[in-house]
Amino acid sequence: MRVLALTHGPDVRPEVFGDVIEDDGHELLEWDILARGAPTPSAVDAVIVLGGAQNVGEELEHPWLHEEYAALRRWVEDGTPLFGICLGAQTLAHALGARVGPVGATLAGFYASELTSAGEHDPVLGVLPQRFEAFNANGYRFDVPDGAVTLATGPTPQAYRVDGRAWGVQFHPEVRREQVLRWFEAEKSLARPLDELAAELDEKLETWQEHGRRLCRAFLAAART
Repeated sequence: MRVLALTHGPDVRPEVFGDVIEDDGHELLEWDILARGAPTPSAVDAVIVLGGAQNVGEELEHPWLHEEYAALRRWVEDGTPLFGICLGAQTLAHALGARVGPVGATLAGFYASELTSAGEHDPVLGVLPQRFEAFNANGYRFDVPDGAVTLATGPTPQAYRVDGRAWGVQFHPEVRREQVLRWFEAEKSLARPLDELAAELDEKLETWQEHGRRLCRAFLAAART
């Protein structure tokens, strides 16, 4: 399959998801919307939309957000399998009419989360344990769009599904350690000390990355059906 990864800058690439895509023999196409604008319609089999430092509501500063919303609506309407992570889940929710806004205190680290009954039976999110610790690095959150299905809950809504072909997750299942530490070093309002967050990553990241690999493979399998 040809998998498009839509990114929002050089430090929010597909990482662990990219490894899985290429290791499993698929073609990974990375597209940085900041540098290139929204991708033109092309023949891709699935789309992953990554996170970023930008936010819904900052369209004057980042006018390309309008292009992203339009692209997301087009992919949903076309039935293109879609997986949005953090900002990608938030722009998808906004494009479908849901509220997106600040969390309050920025989420940083691992948070107790659990699948809903629908999540347990979902072909993608259902590969996760019913209760799990999800890695979050979020200043904004989404409401689940009307007509979508809530798949996981936690400190905020953690995951949803739209029309059986599009998924959005608030958490980051794709991350690497040094990447995350760079994010936190640049964050001015961390609620926890950086060394405490680094120690938590050392303790929990290996298990979380394995969850991420399973999640990515489940999405790719769903995209083929």
